[in-house]
Amino acid sequence: MRPIGLRARVSAAFALGALILSACISLVSYESVRNTLFAERERTAVRATYYDATVVSAGIGGPAPDVLEVLQSLDTGTDRYVLLHLDGRWHSRSADLAVDTAVPPGLQEMTASGEAGAQRIRRDGRPALIVGVPLAGAAVFYEIVSLGELERTLQTLALVLTAVAIMVAAAGAAVGWYVTRHALRPVTAVAEAARGIAGGDLTTRLDPATEPDLAPLSAAFNDMADQLSRRLERDRRFAADVSHELRSPLQTLEAAASVLDKRRDQLDERAGAAVGLVTAEISRFQALVNDLLELARTDQPAHREPVDVPALARRICHSRDLPGDLVETVPGTPATWSVDKRRVEQALGNLIDNAVRYGGGPIAVRVGPGYLEVDDAGPGVSENDRPTIFDRFVRGRAANARGDGDGTGLGLAIVAGHAAAHGGDADVTERPGGGARFRMTFPGFDA
Repeated sequence: MRPIGLRARVSAAFALGALILSACISLVSYESVRNTLFAERERTAVRATYYDATVVSAGIGGPAPDVLEVLQSLDTGTDRYVLLHLDGRWHSRSADLAVDTAVPPGLQEMTASGEAGAQRIRRDGRPALIVGVPLAGAAVFYEIVSLGELERTLQTLALVLTAVAIMVAAAGAAVGWYVTRHALRPVTAVAEAARGIAGGDLTTRLDPATEPDLAPLSAAFNDMADQLSRRLERDRRFAADVSHELRSPLQTLEAAASVLDKRRDQLDERAGAAVGLVTAEISRFQALVNDLLELARTDQPAHREPVDVPALARRICHSRDLPGDLVETVPGTPATWSVDKRRVEQALGNLIDNAVRYGGGPIAVRVGPGYLEVDDAGPGVSENDRPTIFDRFVRGRAANARGDGDGTGLGLAIVAGHAAAHGGDADVTERPGGGARFRMTFPGFDA
């Protein structure tokens, strides 16, 4: 499972915090408004009930009162129902109202004791408020006030507050994303600088003044980069100095071995074999020293100049007794590139030599827009060997299987170094149909 990024976690925390805060505020606001509206509605209902009770009390005070007429004279509208309990009987002005179950028993007991009261009930699934007022002569007047409209108002309020909470949470997430984007910008700069160092740009540095709070980190990073640059420079100079110092005695040895090799026929069999072995090893040592010198120079900037790369590739093939028609130019590829001619020539030559030695020979040298490819007819490079095939002193399994010991293990490392000097890279894949395909890329080749 892929871990959640820091920016996503911070944004989620902002959203959750905003949601909790807005939910609490919405809940408190809802309860406050709800209590206020209900209290106001109850006060209004009680006042209206007392007023109607006064009218009813006056209307039933005489002999043989017309209770129905008195109740119908009340202006109650459509959301209020009236009941009268008089002489042990229930009276109402609507025949459909079940008067025997409308008033809760508890409220009936309270009003029977001469005390007015009110109680919230649900009638036909809708909220209502019933108010009871005792009248003279053991009569009790009840008024049922519908709270449906108030309930709909509260539902609308709840929906609005919920929508507000969701919008606030979304705004919190957006603020968190914005804040983390700017807060992590220095960290992003550090990551980009680290990638630049890893890519070979040892001049990459951070400006401590950009973010004062991260000044110690910037200073530590710059110090690390300085030390790494000095260490690599020392290693490069050491390799170059050692290789340079070895060249003179090697040339002397090579000259002496050449003299002995010319007189091998005059020596006995064992001495001749020893001379041949020494001559071969000196040649291999000379190649190793030359490769070390070249490798020490790969981290230097490329000296770009206009180069006819297809013609250069054909010339490299001819110098190795390979047909020039091995070179294929991808349609649309410009002939002239802005590259370091010496480096491209050596890198491509190393790839072709590698194909000749270990890959059964090259079958195509392809020049495409910003890349060079060499296909061979060998066994290819296994998935396990590909990550390290361009490292120094690494020899592929094909070379080991053939027992070919004349390689230095630096040819492909030099290829990768020359590609990196141009801002590109080198890799190897499987060629369709079998074999290996080595590729070098050259960004900005047509600049």
